[in-house]
Amino acid sequence: MDNKTLIRPLLLAMADFSTAQVVAEMQRILAPECVVKMAHPWGQLIGANAFYEQCYQGLFASLPDLERRDFIVMQGTCDYGHEWVGCAGHYMGTFVKSWLDIPPTGHLTYLRYHEFYRIENGAVVEIQAIWDVPSVMMQANAWPMAPSLGLEFCIPGPGTQDGLHIVNDPALADKSKALILSMLAHLIKHPSQGGPEVMQLEDFWHPRMNWYGPAGVGTSRGIAGFRNWHQIPFLSAMPDRGQAENEMVHHFFGDGHYAAVTGWPNMKQTLKADGWLGMIPSGTEITLCSLDFWRIEGKRIRENWVLFDLLDIYRQLGVDVLARMREFNKVRVQGSVSFPVGER
Repeated sequence: MDNKTLIRPLLLAMADFSTAQVVAEMQRILAPECVVKMAHPWGQLIGANAFYEQCYQGLFASLPDLERRDFIVMQGTCDYGHEWVGCAGHYMGTFVKSWLDIPPTGHLTYLRYHEFYRIENGAVVEIQAIWDVPSVMMQANAWPMAPSLGLEFCIPGPGTQDGLHIVNDPALADKSKALILSMLAHLIKHPSQGGPEVMQLEDFWHPRMNWYGPAGVGTSRGIAGFRNWHQIPFLSAMPDRGQAENEMVHHFFGDGHYAAVTGWPNMKQTLKADGWLGMIPSGTEITLCSLDFWRIEGKRIRENWVLFDLLDIYRQLGVDVLARMREFNKVRVQGSVSFPVGER
C-alpha cells in the first residue's frame, strides 16, 4: 500500500462529512501519539481524538453540510528520509453558526488548507497543517487588519486538473524538486548579494505564473504581480529573509511535475522596516511556517500555492487578531442561522 492509498479513506470520509466515519478513519491511520502541529489558534495537539475535538468538531457545528475538496494530493520522501503526503484544497459548507467568534453568513464558505502527513510503518506520526482562517474572516466581512495587496478569491486547483492523479515518476519528481531548490537558492541571494537580477526570476518562473498567497496577502499574476504585490513589500520589511536557513528544517519532496515543502517553522527573519501588511517595524525576529506546493510546466514554475500562518505572525508581534476581530464585530449577531442545512 502506498501512502496516498493509506490516507485516501480519511479524505473520502471528509468529502461527505460525518462524525462517526471521520473519527473512525482518524483513529485507524493516526498513531496514538501522533503529533498534530496546527496553525494558530490551535497549536500542537496529540492524537486523533484531540485533533477531531479541537479542530473539526467546531468547524462541523458551524458548517453542518461540511465537505472536503482536495485539488492536490502528492507524496514523496524528503532528504531526511521521511515519507510525506501533502494535500491542498478547501473545506466548504454553509456557514450558519459562529466559528472562532467569526459571525456566520448563511452562505457557502470556503476554508483553504495545506496539510502534510508524515508516515512511518503504515501510520501517520506527524501532521503539519495550516487552515486559512483569515479567508473566513474576509468572507464574513470581519477581517480587522490591513487590506491585502493581492487578489482575494477562492483559490483554484491546478490548471492541468491533474493534482489528484499525479503519475508516479521518480526521475521527474527529483527533477521537479531540484528546480525548486535551485530557484530558492537564487531567491535568497537578494538583497544580501545584489539587486533583483541575482534572483533570475525569468529563468525559473513562467511569464503567466500564478502565486496563490494566503488571505491577507492575496494572489499575484505574473512576475510583475509577484514582485509588486508580495515580494517587494516582504523583502523591504524583512531584508534578512533567507539568512538563517541553516537554523531551519525544510522537508522538500517531489511527485511528478509537482514539488512541495513543509517545515515547522522553516523561515526566520527580522521585521526591520515598514511596508508589509501594515505591521509596525519593531525589530522583532519572527518565524514562519510556510507550507507550499509548486506545479512545473516545461522547465519553469507555472503555479505556486503558498500558505503561512499569518495569525501566528501577528501573535509573535503582540497582536491578537481574533480579539481585535471580536472588538470590531461585538455588535453583530453571534447566533445561528435559523433555516435547516445539511443532515440536521
